Amino acid sequence: MMTEAGVIERIWRYPIKSTGGELLHRAEVEPRGLVGDRLFAVRDAQGKFGSGKNTRRFRRMPGLLQLRSRYLDDAGVPELLDPRGAVVPDPNACLRRHLGREDVEVVREGEISHFDQLPVSVLTTATLDWVRSAVPGVPVDERRFRPNLLVRTPPGTPPFVEDEWFGSKARIGDAVCVEFVRSSERCVMTNEAQQDLPHSPLVLRAITKAHDMRLDGLATVVSPGQVRTGDPLVLL
Repeated sequence: MMTEAGVIERIWRYPIKSTGGELLHRAEVEPRGLVGDRLFAVRDAQGKFGSGKNTRRFRRMPGLLQLRSRYLDDAGVPELLDPRGAVVPDPNACLRRHLGREDVEVVREGEISHFDQLPVSVLTTATLDWVRSAVPGVPVDERRFRPNLLVRTPPGTPPFVEDEWFGSKARIGDAVCVEFVRSSERCVMTNEAQQDLPHSPLVLRAITKAHDMRLDGLATVVSPGQVRTGDPLVLL
């Protein structure tokens, strides 16, 4: 039995990990994820990548979210945009000045993955609307949670419906098939300021209290292809 869970409302790609991303109308999906997604990252002298948290592979670098990145074409090196939205001529110099450290540079992914977890993150409007209701007065949209796909779900869909998809496959559009595995464990990055979204500790606090710090549906890619806004997401 197949069930249409919703339609793709927005597609996001993040060329440089942990910076603000770019909004797309369509994207190619390969086994690694969306083509070009988090293909580049900010690396320090110890070989750790800029992130919202400290782990064996990642180092927290507050301020990265105030910058954005985008591709002129999928085969090229992404542009870095400053907090005003202007393209910077020298990304490394901009990062060193912006972060206040001299040991960082933009690098392309090598043997060590830039992904925190799995390659595709899917968030529903049902869950996003719940977050908004849980933190009234705090501006919230999907940029706080950095999904690849925002899915518009039908009225009455419960929040955290993504949990019901774990262990299931879904077809998106004509060709792409993904398999949902688990949700993302959220960190302080959800609270951080970016562009017109102010800093607020209430966002992570609400998710922690209601859903054990977890939010979205993480998936692996079963069949590659192209996704477009308006494509249905059908659970198989």
